[in-house]
Amino acid sequence: MEMLDRQPSVKGPADWFTGDVYFDVIAPGTQTRGKVNTVHFAPGARTAWHRHANGQTLHVTEGVGLTQSRGGEVVTIHPGQTVWCPPGEWHWHGASPETFMTHLAIWDGLAEGQDGPETEWSEQVTDVEYGQRS
Repeated sequence: MEMLDRQPSVKGPADWFTGDVYFDVIAPGTQTRGKVNTVHFAPGARTAWHRHANGQTLHVTEGVGLTQSRGGEVVTIHPGQTVWCPPGEWHWHGASPETFMTHLAIWDGLAEGQDGPETEWSEQVTDVEYGQRS
């Protein structure tokens, strides 16, 4: 058994996030392709539009969050709920305007011989897009 060193929390880069977001790397994908981060969003904070070559699973651990696939409705997510974002699907996720939200972000890195970026980032989610929830 190998104990992995705990890495310091990292502030999410402004290119990828609106608002204050911090993440902790839980599994860096060095032993397997599987990667896991705990991501902490302040109220109103969210990712930019992005997609993953091999998809992404989000599991909410606390607070209330929002997520949306491009062209779809904004969905409210709560602790204990899990969301699957299929490979290549443009999406975003973050905290509701009123509460913090923490989730586990789980995804696979690129397979040997797989081309392209592991995660592709695009434009920021606008306030209008973010506010389109029912």
